[in-house]
Amino acid sequence: MERPQFEVAQIIERFGQQYIEKYHPNSFIVRTLDALQKCRTSALGGHKDFCDFCGEERISYNSCGNRHCPKCQGAKQALWVDDRMNDALDVKYFHIVFTVPEELNQICLLGSKQFYKSLFECVWSVLLQFGYTHYGIESGAICVLHTWGQNISLHPHIHCIVPAAGLTLSGNLKRITKRGKYLYPVLMLSPALRSILLKKLKRQLRQNNQLPKYQSLLNEVWKKEWVVHCEPPFGNAQQIVKYLGQYTHRIAISNHRIENIADSGITFFYKDYRDNSRIKPTTLTGVEFLRRFCMHILPKRFVKIRYYGILSSKQKDRVKSLLAKKPETKVKETRQERIVRLTGFDPCRCPVCKTGFMHTIELLPKIRAPSNVLYTTKILSC
Repeated sequence: MERPQFEVAQIIERFGQQYIEKYHPNSFIVRTLDALQKCRTSALGGHKDFCDFCGEERISYNSCGNRHCPKCQGAKQALWVDDRMNDALDVKYFHIVFTVPEELNQICLLGSKQFYKSLFECVWSVLLQFGYTHYGIESGAICVLHTWGQNISLHPHIHCIVPAAGLTLSGNLKRITKRGKYLYPVLMLSPALRSILLKKLKRQLRQNNQLPKYQSLLNEVWKKEWVVHCEPPFGNAQQIVKYLGQYTHRIAISNHRIENIADSGITFFYKDYRDNSRIKPTTLTGVEFLRRFCMHILPKRFVKIRYYGILSSKQKDRVKSLLAKKPETKVKETRQERIVRLTGFDPCRCPVCKTGFMHTIELLPKIRAPSNVLYTTKILSC
């Protein structure tokens, strides 16, 4: 895939200071934007390499490694998928997406960490409840939080991959829905999530003395129909893991979707689901683009991929009999060797002659006072 002409880092460099002066984000968001802006630049240091076949020399700069960076997710995603391949169970899997009405965005912005934590807890509570009431088992789930829509607006939702198996009350493994097209009744999942989540949010607002202000909003949301999307079971375990891998390490917008960066605004493509998923361009001002992008910077140390039930680490030994891929003696590999095996790309291979290998001949230190640094005049706590 060719390198995109425009990047999020360029938008931060061009409009970052204006965004900070207008919205005064907290110091964690500023540091995140700063890391994305410096990624693969001389500010982070690097190394000079030499090809042992053609004599080519090149300089490579270090990556930021930030989980919100559009340039640093490929290897992480490949490694995650490889790890899950070894843990996949030989059963059907169902894809369930839990979404919340857009009116709750106001409450989400009051404290995103608490809101997302509550959403995770309520989603698993619903799945746990339905597992017991419909099949008499504790199932499991891999849950992945996404916070954005196609136009990078705030749209919190959780993707869940749920296996058609679980542990009975006596502790035995049990397969479920051998012929079923869907795991649980979709029309029953929506009101269950609505009831549990709104009760939790109401209790939190009462503790913070904010309930009177948002009581009418909660009443309005209670009357709405909530959307829970379910898909029929997938194919084999490998297909399931690869499918889920598409969701795990996504960020709000990739560099390839950005069409143009100008003083007049940022043009990028989005998929319009209301118009048969057609790809359309849209334009935002640079400051508005960064405002929306920063809404999707997750709180510090917040875990966005969570494992529940029989897919959690503490239950691994109890579900070994259902593994699709039987445990084998692992060949010791370095992280670099794993990435080459999984992606087929060897960063040590010379990009010019495609024959020789690049060897580091000089380390380039970080620049102690780089010019591309974002500063905020008002540092707030995280």
